[in-house]
Parts: sequence; C-alpha cells; structure tokens
Amino acid sequence: YGIDQLIAQGLTGKGQTVVDIVSYGSPTLPQDVAAFSERYGLPPAVIDEQYPLGPVSFDVSNAEMVSWQAETELDVEVIHAVAPAAKIVVLASSADATEGLVGLPEFRKLEQYAFDNHLGAIVSQSWDFSEYTLRDAAGRAERQAWDAFFQATTRQGVTYLAASGDFGATDVLAFDPHQLVPARTVAFPSDDPWVTSVGGTMVETDGTQFREVSWPASGGGFSAFNAMPAYQQGVTATLPAPFSGKRGVPDVAGNAYSKTQLIFNIAGKWQPVGGTSASAPLWAALIAIANQMAGCNLGFINPALYQIGLSDKAAHDFHDITVGNNNADANGVAVQGFNAGPGWDAVTGWGSPNAPSLLPDLIAAIPAT
Repeated sequence: YGIDQLIAQGLTGKGQTVVDIVSYGSPTLPQDVAAFSERYGLPPAVIDEQYPLGPVSFDVSNAEMVSWQAETELDVEVIHAVAPAAKIVVLASSADATEGLVGLPEFRKLEQYAFDNHLGAIVSQSWDFSEYTLRDAAGRAERQAWDAFFQATTRQGVTYLAASGDFGATDVLAFDPHQLVPARTVAFPSDDPWVTSVGGTMVETDGTQFREVSWPASGGGFSAFNAMPAYQQGVTATLPAPFSGKRGVPDVAGNAYSKTQLIFNIAGKWQPVGGTSASAPLWAALIAIANQMAGCNLGFINPALYQIGLSDKAAHDFHDITVGNNNADANGVAVQGFNAGPGWDAVTGWGSPNAPSLLPDLIAAIPAT
C-alpha cells in the first residue's frame, strides 16, 4: 500500500493519537508489543491502556477474555506497524461484548470518555454487532444514540473507523457466534453513515504473479435501518430494490487474510491473525499519518473518499478490487452475497489504498473549516 514510502519520508503518525476500543484489554500488551517492535525494527510503542469503567480481573481460562486479548494486541500491533510514531490509547471495557445490547452501551461510554477527555481524534473499532440483533425497540434506541454521538463528534474533528465484519453478506445471531443470521445483514457500527466502514481483501498468486482480490468473508451489503447518505448518491442509487436508497458498506478495504499478514505476537506466541479486525486499524493508522501531513484533524472523511472514488483520481488512489464475492456458507446457513466489481462494491468498497497518492488527495478533498 506504499506505507513504507510514507515512513521513509518521516510520515509516521508523529503527534497523533489513535484510540482503540475493546473489551477486557490485554494484561500482556506492553511486553508483546515490545517483542513485535523488536522483531520488525520498529521504535518502542507509546501505549496507554485505560479501564475507565472499572478494573478487569483477567482470567486466562475465560475464552472471551482470551479472544479480546488477541483482538487488543492485533489492533495495537497493526496501528504501530503502519504509524510507528503515533500514540495508542486502549480503552478497555470491563464488560463482555457479544451481540444485541450486551456490551454496546459500555462501548459508547468509552467513546464518550475519549471525546470528553480529548484522548485522540481517531477511533478504531474492530468489533461489530449485527443489525439483526439490534432490530427491536431497545436496539433502535441504542443505535440512534450512537448515531447522534457520531454525528456530533465527527463535526468536532474525530474520525471513526470500523470493521465491516467477518461473515460475508451476513453476521452472527445474538449470543451464539457459531450461528449465522439466515439472511443478508450488515454490521454496526460500520453501517452508520458517520463511520468509515473497512472491508477485507486478500492476495492470491498463480506462482508467477500476485493480485489483490476480495476476502471471501468481507462483511458487506446494505443497511436495513440507515438511508443512503448524500455522499453515496450516484454510487448506490442505481441499485435495484431493496438496496437502492440504503447505506452501503464497506467504504474501503484492506488486507484481511491471515496468510498474507505480518506474524503477530499474541499473548507471547507468534501467529498469523486476520479479518477486518486487521484492516480497520490499518486505516486508522493511515488517518493518523494523514492528520500529521495535514497539520490538523481530518474528521469526517467519507464524503472526501467518495468524491475521490467518483473522480479520475480513483485509478491511482485506490487498488480497485474486481474479483471475488462475499457469499456466506457456513454452519448450515447459505446467504447469497455480492460481487466485487469496477468502482464501488458491497464487498470491498472503493478498494484498498495506494497511500502515497491517496492521502494528499484526501486532505485536499476535506472542506476547509
């Protein structure tokens, strides 16, 4: 993605802070990231792990806690690899987060805390709650509260990135990660119009050359709740019902395939990890570099991304992903997804970044304030 070129120019996220929102956090985060940094020749990471909602008594026999430990360390190591001079603030909830309203209000408290205390202008959200589990009255009320928060804070210069999900054109049912919704659904908060949704790609080879294609599990589709935002007009408006007039996701994408990622240090063990949980913090780190370049916080970037995507700049700012789909077929559930294709699509958005070209154009496309 040209990130090495940016780092060689001293564009490393210096002076910027990325806030990472998780449950439980990781008791081994400092030493694991230190080992990661040493292996890849990175400077020491500046990390501030906080527990604003109360302390966590970490239990290594608790599978949910161990899973969140891996998520936390993946997020931080990706951000540090891309923007090695950026500070990373990890805000960890003391509550689990599964589906429906379990853990979601606590995450909103963490993000409000980050905003109120001016912790950072970039927020990475590598988790998701399926829209399907938020369709009742309580779920609608919670989504509306989040939407109001996102709208108010993006106007104050905060950029929100979210993973589009790892189950293709569907997502999981409440409280059971092994059961899929037997219909198309998308993920919250990436479905919110004020959030930049990040899908997944992968690299494949025939032994002689490489090409970037869509990651089969990349979350994508159209929101059942959110109308098409103005910035997507002309992109999704021509789609057939029931998709026309709806918020489409993702907006952009990045590498999500574990076999073409770095090897990460998770709880002291080196292992490949992937998913849109990796592509979302990658984009968060890129925005840290963009903010450094701009000398200010870009804030809400979606209109600028679509302005670029609809222009002749798209050809050199994005790697347009035209191969693959996000059909879901697992655990006895099969859901017809969407195909990648030229321009924006509901698998990889506009595609992955050509960062040295994209970031200056992104800065130029942000309205002056």
